[in-house]
Amino acid sequence: MKVSIVTITYNSEKTLKDTIESVLSQDYDNIEYIVADGLSKDGTVDILKSYGDKISWVSEKDSGIYDAMSKGVARATGDIIGIINSDDFYPDNQVISRVVDKMSSTGADAVYGDLQYVDFEDTSKQIRLWISGEYEKNRFLNGWMPPHPTFFLKREAYEKFGLFDPTFKSAGDYELMLRMLYKHNLKAAYIPQVQMKMRAGGVSNVSLKNRWRANREDKRAWQINGLEPNWYTFIVKPLSKVFQWLKK
Repeated sequence: MKVSIVTITYNSEKTLKDTIESVLSQDYDNIEYIVADGLSKDGTVDILKSYGDKISWVSEKDSGIYDAMSKGVARATGDIIGIINSDDFYPDNQVISRVVDKMSSTGADAVYGDLQYVDFEDTSKQIRLWISGEYEKNRFLNGWMPPHPTFFLKREAYEKFGLFDPTFKSAGDYELMLRMLYKHNLKAAYIPQVQMKMRAGGVSNVSLKNRWRANREDKRAWQINGLEPNWYTFIVKPLSKVFQWLKK
């Protein structure tokens, strides 16, 4: 199976090389790498140019991170699509091989794993650990979600059920996974190990204000899909992240 990896960038020169190298070093030999840049003003485009034909990239205006992700996914030709952020990197060179093996052995439509948050400067220092656990549909009602940076989805699912909703600011990944797995009952499989390292400081977590906005967007994700959460779903969802700090 062909795997497409998508990265979105905007002024990402400080961390982008780590991301690119972690993709290009994968031991799986059928990978298409696509970068959607939002007209960066730093050295991001120069970095992309330096990799020649190893990367397919475009630099153009977008309306936000989820619009950019959709543009990248729309360009993908692989059977499986994964997204890696421009300040994240794979922990080893076998991540894609594990994804393909898991999808092949289980017949899953989606595969995900665990996520390790690391210090922005010292990436050997763990800040948080997100242990996802095995997939059960009703776990969404208890505030659960897979870590999106570890989430791989078959391209046919995007074609059938749609791309990211660009009206979201920080919960577009949650809405997409909720739509794919909970609403449309796609089959998901879990890889019980760290599949991504993320530098601490994501969009939805950098302040209480952003966390409040993300919580409101979580509610809208259920509403626009015509889904009914439990009364406590949006209370326990942010609280569940407390346990990630305890796994340091």
